[in-house]
Amino acid sequence: MRASKSVRIEFLYFREGCPSWRKALQNLEEVLAEERIDAEVIKREITTQEEAVRYRFLGSPTIQVNGLDIEHRARTADAFQIGCRVYRTEEGLTGVPPKEMIRRALFEVRVHEALKKLG
Repeated sequence: MRASKSVRIEFLYFREGCPSWRKALQNLEEVLAEERIDAEVIKREITTQEEAVRYRFLGSPTIQVNGLDIEHRARTADAFQIGCRVYRTEEGLTGVPPKEMIRRALFEVRVHEALKKLG
């Protein structure tokens, strides 16, 4: 069963000096295909500090699902910046969000959408 486009993903990145955005985008696309999620994906290059603040950009790459950062700890962060991002995982720090982190965030949204339909 394919999810509707009620899932909106913003993929935010900074091209200069942060090459990890390419692998992060690949991970995102692979998870969407594996989970058969038909989401609206908006790719947005962040080039100014003003854009970083406007889009809640915590560094490159940042992935938001329906407005929420895929990393739980980062959802209340306000250190918006132009630069590279580091994700905290069970294995340690990484510049690329693991597929499982992306998958969990998508699952949360799907559960939330299902509950909205029930109630």
